[in-house]
Amino acid sequence: MSATTTLSSKFQISIPKGVREEQAWQAGQQFVFIPKGKGMLLMPVPELQDLAGLAKNATSKAHRDRKDRA
Repeated sequence: MSATTTLSSKFQISIPKGVREEQAWQAGQQFVFIPKGKGMLLMPVPELQDLAGLAKNATSKAHRDRKDRA
């Protein structure tokens, strides 16, 4: 799907209806902008419960804090 939109004078962008429906995005949902070369990747911020099980078999014993880094 290809869709275009225009940046408003208030620096707002409206997401086209077709894109919102295809992605099942809702009003009030939070997004993050990730720089990619000369563009941006727009991703919804995941809910905490969506991250459950993401790091299976990970242990906190090997966790390094910022102060541990060289």
